[in-house]
Amino acid sequence: MIARLKGIVERIGDDWVILDVNGVGYLAFCSGKTLSRLAVGEAAALEIETHVREDHIHLYGFADENERDWFRLLTSVQGVGAKVGLAILGVLSGDELLQTIAAADKAGITRAPGVGPKLATRILSELKDKVGNLALGTGGSSAAAVSSLRAVATAEDSILRDAASALVNLGYAPADALGAVSRAGAAMSGEPTVQDLIRAGLRELAPAET
Repeated sequence: MIARLKGIVERIGDDWVILDVNGVGYLAFCSGKTLSRLAVGEAAALEIETHVREDHIHLYGFADENERDWFRLLTSVQGVGAKVGLAILGVLSGDELLQTIAAADKAGITRAPGVGPKLATRILSELKDKVGNLALGTGGSSAAAVSSLRAVATAEDSILRDAASALVNLGYAPADALGAVSRAGAAMSGEPTVQDLIRAGLRELAPAET
């Protein structure tokens, strides 16, 4: 599995780039924003997402891990393939996308080619619970929000996930619970217990109730 490529930009197309890595040319599909940062003949490094299918292997290249993580989130939505995911990232940066989802701004999503009103509604609906409310708890930082989400999603048995689950059982929305325990955990030193995170998470959520 290829995770990262570093080499010299050999050619750039409408939605792809060929990166020469020690004499081997790798073609990676990229968003318009990423392509705009590349120049033929110059060195470049791309974070890579590899899609393996029966009839092809496609590489998707990203300027940084944050863009790659957003691509993964977008393509987790039913009806959003790799092409549409890249199209969205071509018109909206991670921070812009985070705010668009938090504000349920359908018009912002439909700026991307291939995204109509129905698909935009589905994207906003499916991703709002995952990342929308995290915008408030992370100061609108896309990287922080997606990093927090990724940490919870990939650590199935972690105390962070257990604490968030406990808050959800108390009636809090999943996004609010994740944001609260993520902020609480980041502010704690050492290795907090589930109980520590639950108590701190409740304190994080308390101001929103007053």
